[in-house]
Amino acid sequence: MLDLELSTTLLSFLLPFFLLFIIKRRSIFTTLFPSKSPENAKTPKSYPIIGSFFSIYENRNRSVQWTSELVTNSPTSTFVLRRPLGRRVIYTANPSNVQHILKSHFPIYQKSSFSRMNLGDLLGDGIFNTNGDSWKFQRQVASHEFNTRSLRKFVEHVVDTELNDRLIPILAAAAADKTVLDFQDILQRFAFDNVCAIAFGYDPASLVPSLPQVKFMKCFEDAVQISSQRFQYVHPLLWKAKRFLNFGSEKDLRIAVEGVREFAKGLVKEKKQLLNEKSELESFDLLSRFVSSGHNDETFVTDIVISFILAGRDTTSAALIWFFWLVSKNPNVEGEILREIYEKSESPIFEEVKDMVYTHASLSESMRLYPPVPVDGKQAVADNVLPDGTFVEKGTAVVYHPYAMGRSEKIWGNDWADFKPERWLERHDVPEVEGKWKFVGRDPYTYPVFQAGPRICLGKEMAFLQMKRVVAGVFRRFRVVPAFEEGKEPVFVSFLTTKMEGGFPVRIEERT
Repeated sequence: MLDLELSTTLLSFLLPFFLLFIIKRRSIFTTLFPSKSPENAKTPKSYPIIGSFFSIYENRNRSVQWTSELVTNSPTSTFVLRRPLGRRVIYTANPSNVQHILKSHFPIYQKSSFSRMNLGDLLGDGIFNTNGDSWKFQRQVASHEFNTRSLRKFVEHVVDTELNDRLIPILAAAAADKTVLDFQDILQRFAFDNVCAIAFGYDPASLVPSLPQVKFMKCFEDAVQISSQRFQYVHPLLWKAKRFLNFGSEKDLRIAVEGVREFAKGLVKEKKQLLNEKSELESFDLLSRFVSSGHNDETFVTDIVISFILAGRDTTSAALIWFFWLVSKNPNVEGEILREIYEKSESPIFEEVKDMVYTHASLSESMRLYPPVPVDGKQAVADNVLPDGTFVEKGTAVVYHPYAMGRSEKIWGNDWADFKPERWLERHDVPEVEGKWKFVGRDPYTYPVFQAGPRICLGKEMAFLQMKRVVAGVFRRFRVVPAFEEGKEPVFVSFLTTKMEGGFPVRIEERT
C-alpha cells in the first residue's frame, strides 16, 4: 500500500512536466506516436497514453461548446472522448440514452466518483454530491419540506420583499442616473440574498445600494469557481498535487471553503440554540425546518443547505441573465411578454404569475439555448449498453449534454438557432379561452434542464414562479438595454453553471 501511495505521489509530480514537454514537442510526439484514425473529420485525434490531450488542451476554454459540436455532429448524438492515461468519457445528446441513464437504468448510473471528488471539499455529502442511502434520505427529507405550504408562502414573501425593496429601487436609480450596471452581478446578488433567506433565514444584504462585498458571498463564489475548474484539468493528479503542496488555486479553495463552512456551521449552531430556548422555531427557512424536525447532525445539515444555496443562487441567476439578453434581441417577444404582464393586476402576485404562459414559454426557450447547468455526468457501476448501441464499461463516466440537446437539429428542427417561445405553445381549442395560449412542455429526457427521473429538481416549479415574478416586476417598469462595446456580444463561459464572461453591462430605461 505504501509503495502504491508513493508511486501515485511521484506520478502526480511527474505528469505536469510530461504534459508540458509534449505540448512543447508536439511535432516530435505525433511523429513517434501516430494517432488512431478518427471515425470522421470532426472526431478528435487520439494517441497512446495521452489520448486526445491536444484537442482537449486546445479547447480547454470552450469545452462545453466543443463537446456540443462533437455530439451534434455524431450520427447517434453520442461520442467517446479518450482522455490521458486511458480514461474514457462518453458524451450523449440522445434523448433515448438520457432516459436510459436518468430513469430506466438509474441504479447503474450514479453520481460519478470524479464529480464527487472535484466537488467534495465544498459540497461534502450534500444531496447533489452523494448516492445510495444517503441521497435517498436527504431526498425524502427535502421533498417533504419543499412540499409544505408554509415554505412556499415564505419563499413568495422573501422574493417579493427583495424585488420591491432592493432590486427595483437599484434599477430605478440606474435609470435616473443613466449609469451602466453589471446585470449579471445584480441578479447574482438578488439570488444570493433570496436563497440565503430561504435556506438559512439569514439576510446577507448584498443587494443594497452600496453593493458591498459580503465575505460569505465572496467565499462561496471563489469556492464554486475553483471547484468547477478542477473539471478542466487534464488529470485529477494535477490539482491533487497542488492541494498536497497547498499552493495556488488549491490554497485559495481551502481558504474559501473554510470560510463557507465555518459560517454555515455557525448558523446551524445558532438555530439549534434557538430551538433549545424556544422549543419551537417561528421561522420557515429550510435550516429551521431541518433542525426542528430532529436532524441535529451539524455536518449533515450544513452539507445539505450549502447544496441548496448552490442550486438556488447560480441556476436562477444564470437563467435570468440569458433570458434578458435574448429578449433584448427579440422585440416582438418582449412585446408579447409586456402584453401578458399588463393583463394582470397593477402589482402581480405569485398566483397571478402562474398564468403568465407566454413568459413561461420564453423562459423555457431561453434555457433551451442556455441551460443553467450545461452538462451533467454519471458513472456506470456495472457494464451496460446504451439504446444507441454504445457499450459502457463499468467505471466509465457518461455525460448527458443539455447544451448540445438544445442546439440539436434532430430534436428541434432546422430553426433550432431561433429564439421562438411559440415552439412551446399552442392555441386553446375551447370557446371560453379562445385566442389564449396553452403551454406544451417537452418530456424531461428531450429537455433535461431540470434533470429527470428520480433526481429531477425539487425546486423546478418554485424557480419558475420566482423568475416570472422578477420578469413581471422588472419589465413592468423598465427596459433592459445591453451596453456591450460596439460589435461585441456576450461570451458564454461555464463553471458549474453558465455565465457571461466579464459580466452583462446594461442600461436601464424607464418605460413611458
